Amino acid sequence: MTTTRFAPSPTGYIHVGNLRTALMNYLIARKAGGTFILRIDDTDPERSKEEYVDAIKQDLEWLGLHWDKVERQSDRLDRYAEAADKLREMGRFYEAFETPTELDLKRKKQLNMGKPPVYDRAALNLSDAEKDALRAERGNGVWRFKLDHERIEWNDGILGDISIDAASVSDPVLIRGDGQVLYTIASVVDDTEMGVTDVVRGSDHVTNTATQIQIIEALGGNCPRFAHHSLLTGPQGEALSKRLGTLALRDLREQGVQPMALLSLMARLGSSDPVELRSDMAELIEGFDVNRFGAAPTKFDVQDLFPLTAKHLQSLPLADVADAVTDAGVPAELAEPFWAMARENITTLADLKGWWELCRDGAEPLIADEDREFIAEAIALLPDGPFDGETWGTWTKAVKEATGRKGKGLFMPLRKALTGMERGPEMAALLPLLQVIRARG
Repeated sequence: MTTTRFAPSPTGYIHVGNLRTALMNYLIARKAGGTFILRIDDTDPERSKEEYVDAIKQDLEWLGLHWDKVERQSDRLDRYAEAADKLREMGRFYEAFETPTELDLKRKKQLNMGKPPVYDRAALNLSDAEKDALRAERGNGVWRFKLDHERIEWNDGILGDISIDAASVSDPVLIRGDGQVLYTIASVVDDTEMGVTDVVRGSDHVTNTATQIQIIEALGGNCPRFAHHSLLTGPQGEALSKRLGTLALRDLREQGVQPMALLSLMARLGSSDPVELRSDMAELIEGFDVNRFGAAPTKFDVQDLFPLTAKHLQSLPLADVADAVTDAGVPAELAEPFWAMARENITTLADLKGWWELCRDGAEPLIADEDREFIAEAIALLPDGPFDGETWGTWTKAVKEATGRKGKGLFMPLRKALTGMERGPEMAALLPLLQVIRARG
């Protein structure tokens, strides 16, 4: 059975880059009728916060990305310890004691000699006595996985055939000196034991994937199918990584972005398919194919979310936005005609408040000097209320007959006088909602 996972670290809020990974894994699982796991990667006790765990769940629920089960790495430390012991017994795990400064000097020396800056495995030559002396002096060392120096190959779902020479990669540190288990081994153990069949993540993980494949094989596991999506850039191709903190999902929600607008964009961005607003999750699942995504950096512009949000809102019935209409102050008896008027003229639900204030309080009239007599005559011809969808047509016909004005010269001055704006909703729908005019009628 197809099993995927989204594995955020609870050290901050989910941003659009995280969402891309979560959504792809979710859609793969749902399209195959499989399992989607939310795995909280909380092995770092200092940086992991419970408030971020809650926030991650809230953001996913807001988007409708419902998981089948939750796993927490902090509950599985004994499993990682067992895997580490197994690797030690196999001679694939060794302790190293170099300080960051010593490692940096080694890298610089290798680069100066024209060699790849990889760890030189000096720790493998230490005697037991030397190790004991280093532990006494520096504390416990880090634990590195000893790579087999051969080519590591796999067919990537997005990048195609990948081949990496393990000799060009440093033996990865899997456990820190303070005992903290790092992502590389924890993820391998989890993916193996949880039966994860497909892993989609960012292209910055490609080298990490190569080392993980050897660790999986050493532990006797089955390698999942890997796919590495492109990284997001800003609209001008600039690095987005420094701005991701301002693109948290909760910030986008606060700005009024609708879930289906965000999902529709992220489910197609970087693929050969055009971005099209989808009405529900089923449509996204139906049309998703990870193989249609490309390797090139993908431009993301937050402004693209707002036209999609506006289009989505236009499609919604009152029942779906009733709370927002009520929160804007609209009386229940006017909610239906108000939404019918406003839905075509808002970008986000926050715009409803401004339209209701116009309806309730009126606006400062925009009347050109040459139109003052015309407006006065027109207002005098306004029929008695109550107004309905026919009132605007009846009134403007009477004004046309009385004044001889027609077309733009008739309609624009009336719109500006009643709304203070040159453009906006259909006046036939807006006029019955203008409370000041209703009172006058």
